[in-house]
Amino acid sequence: MKIKNRERLCSVGNTAGRRVVLEVMEAALENLDSYGVIRNLVGLHEHILRIGEREWPLGKSRRLYVVGAGKACNSMARALEDVLGDRITEGLVIVKQREPEDQLKQIQLAVGGHPIPNEEGSLASKRILDLVGQATPEDLFIGIISGGSSALMNFPVAGITLEEEIRVTEELLKSGARIQEVNAVRRHISETNGGRLVQKIEARGAESVNLIISDMVGRSPTANPGRPVDFWGTPVGPDNTTLQEARSVLKKYQLHPRIPRSVIEFLESNNPSRETPKAFGHLVHHFVLQNPADACEVAQNIADRLGLKSLILTTFLEGESREAGTFLACVAKEVLLNNRPLSPPCVLIAGGETTTRVETSSGLGGPSQELVLGFALEIGDLTGITMAAIDTDGTDGPTEVAGGIADGITLRRCRMQGLDLYERLMAHDSSHVLKSLGDEIITGNTGTNLCDLNVVYITR
Repeated sequence: MKIKNRERLCSVGNTAGRRVVLEVMEAALENLDSYGVIRNLVGLHEHILRIGEREWPLGKSRRLYVVGAGKACNSMARALEDVLGDRITEGLVIVKQREPEDQLKQIQLAVGGHPIPNEEGSLASKRILDLVGQATPEDLFIGIISGGSSALMNFPVAGITLEEEIRVTEELLKSGARIQEVNAVRRHISETNGGRLVQKIEARGAESVNLIISDMVGRSPTANPGRPVDFWGTPVGPDNTTLQEARSVLKKYQLHPRIPRSVIEFLESNNPSRETPKAFGHLVHHFVLQNPADACEVAQNIADRLGLKSLILTTFLEGESREAGTFLACVAKEVLLNNRPLSPPCVLIAGGETTTRVETSSGLGGPSQELVLGFALEIGDLTGITMAAIDTDGTDGPTEVAGGIADGITLRRCRMQGLDLYERLMAHDSSHVLKSLGDEIITGNTGTNLCDLNVVYITR
């Protein structure tokens, strides 16, 4: 079971509505786990490696390396090792946390920092770079990448320290910058990010095959995960941001006084070598297994199987988390009171990646937790509306919970406990509210990372 505290969540509030939204969430997460996806996609027959529609002859002497980073890479690494076994010469993958089932023999796991880089991730990134530095044209690298790789695989360029990289990341996240803006800066100050890892593999003449769970909002649903596609960003894809964009981000959010001088000087240099790679050649292949739009489609399929009318409102949901929750609540009220755009009973689904701008010291929370409480505040005491909001990787913001659940009884329960929901939202203290109510959703590592998934159920 993916949602570990599901029964407790269904024991309070609008229990019928909660069972529906959690059934949709549970089944969606089961279907999205990357372990099964990779086991179906990758095969090894004698000395032939098959990935989807493509094959690679390995021969007896060709070395095979597995490298990567991401919050879903525990499952991805387990799946690859189960398929390839001791055919893997060496492997090192950086994850956000170790799981009890991570009993690997050929692939080592390191625990990096997310959303803030840490020393273990930096040391592991250096080991990956050293491994690449010894590669030959006979070698094949399989990269496994999922959301969070930009922070987990962290090794700053010469002249910038890890401590300075950490400070930049903290200031970018606090500024409210959108994820593409954050990436424009951190890709350019990294030796691994923005495609620089694969750039180094390609420079050694080695081949690179990359299995990717993309957390890039705005892509269409995955049509065929077994067919190579163009892909941008992360350590393995060419970078579609520029040095000039990185400079513009610092200016837009007035970050110059708050970040190290070494970073400003590096980004303001006109040295062409400081630009990230914009294209790769025939030795680089990308397979996108999933993206955020797939999470919405899978959730809709589950709702349909339950016999419920459903509608995907958007797979592009971005902006301030609390305000996004208000918007989704307004749509839910329109359904409940005016039967538009659907009539109850029905399910509304939205995906994307919202953010929270933290301007002062705050409590503990995360975007999905803040979104669901913004939703609760807007629906007030209206019964018949229930919502669950999660970060699909299982860790929302800097917390160890996936998200939260709310309904038309949530606000009343807050009052009974003396919790001022508006005040707590303004203090970005959503985790403590949800914990007090027992409404935090706990999953642990889900095996996927497709940004945020929001499911709303409306009945009379």
